[in-house]
Amino acid sequence: MSEAIQNSIRVISGGHSAEIAGSIETALREGELQPGDPLPTVRALAAALGVSPTTAAAAYRELRGRGLIVTEGRRGTRMSPAPPVPTAASAPLPPGTVELAAGNPDPELLPRLGPFLAGLDPEPHLYAEEVHLPALIELARERLAADAIPNRHLSVVSGALDGVERVLLAHLRPGDRVAVEDPGFSGVFHLLRAMGHPPEPVAMDERGALPEAVERAIARGAQAFVLTPRAQNPTGAALDAERAGELSAVLAERPEVLIIEDDHGGEAAGAPALTLCREDTPRFAVVRSVSKTLGPDLRLALLSGDAETVARVEGRQLLGTRWVSHLLQHLVVALWRDPEVAQLVTRAARTYADRRNALVTALADHGLRAQGRSGLNVWVPVPEETPAVQQLLAAGYAVRAGEAYRLASPPAIRITTAALACEAAPQVAAALAALIAPGPVTHAT
Repeated sequence: MSEAIQNSIRVISGGHSAEIAGSIETALREGELQPGDPLPTVRALAAALGVSPTTAAAAYRELRGRGLIVTEGRRGTRMSPAPPVPTAASAPLPPGTVELAAGNPDPELLPRLGPFLAGLDPEPHLYAEEVHLPALIELARERLAADAIPNRHLSVVSGALDGVERVLLAHLRPGDRVAVEDPGFSGVFHLLRAMGHPPEPVAMDERGALPEAVERAIARGAQAFVLTPRAQNPTGAALDAERAGELSAVLAERPEVLIIEDDHGGEAAGAPALTLCREDTPRFAVVRSVSKTLGPDLRLALLSGDAETVARVEGRQLLGTRWVSHLLQHLVVALWRDPEVAQLVTRAARTYADRRNALVTALADHGLRAQGRSGLNVWVPVPEETPAVQQLLAAGYAVRAGEAYRLASPPAIRITTAALACEAAPQVAAALAALIAPGPVTHAT
């Protein structure tokens, strides 16, 4: 038994399943267990606590159902890498480290909100008034129509993941399987586990999900398919017209499958907005966030969908949060109407593309393959993730291990290029090549 698992056993206690599960959650919250830590097998835990394997298994089952632990085949049972409880903050980066891990947009390419906030003077909104600002819905309808995205039924939600969660709640029950891109956004993986939806991996390439992989996921019981049509996190994949048509044909044969498109990158993605959905698609939602274009602190996204889906989302909102702040809605309207903001968003998309391409090209010069067709990130396959991340950190670059973004796909690292100057890309590529590359590539002239 490894030392890490022995340490886990020392902080777990209890005589019945609820006590055991509670002790593990407490240990996580207080920092005695960390996200990703290994846990003992059911039999080892039962023996250590003097309880039956059935009791230990019930504790793990409860924690798994709440997304606190994950079971990974031969790798055993571990704490979730992103459990749905507060945990201790990670250690700060060493001084001088170049941050290429966070996935954030470049602050210099986001509009300054001060002048727009100063110009807001909306009337006070009360409980019985409209929850959605008509001006915002009108502008959203125009923008979606320009991209040939269905716009008959619209709602406003608090960001892309909030929209994804609300749509899943509108149609699925715990235990229903959900097809997801692999590699895919870790936030969606963690959300699905917390909601009790086993993720069903769908292989993909730089043009998005592979049609045959979607068919296999549905055959394995997937009731929904969550995909990112452009700026896919972590790989930067983006649909083209051919792939969108192929996927639409697959899903048209299975109209009972719920389609959720997470267009979190919006106009800053650097790729056209394509969709698998039409107004007559039976069950769908397209969620477009403003976070990458106007700023992550603007927790607002537009949700388009079929009439039933949108009605269910809004009905559930009315029982809780009721509405997204009208101040935020007014602010987004003001930003969308400003021509200088529109120019800044266009410049941002172009700059992000230049920075992605600079790193992909620099890596190719060292014989390293990478993906970065759109969005803010570049995905680089590596033999082993942890050594690559650690050694790059020692060289002064913080990148993200790909483990959190993978279900069955090979190892890789994610490098956020949003704020990486083009002239700095060769240094990053050289640092990574020194670890894993076979040597520089000589290009024919």
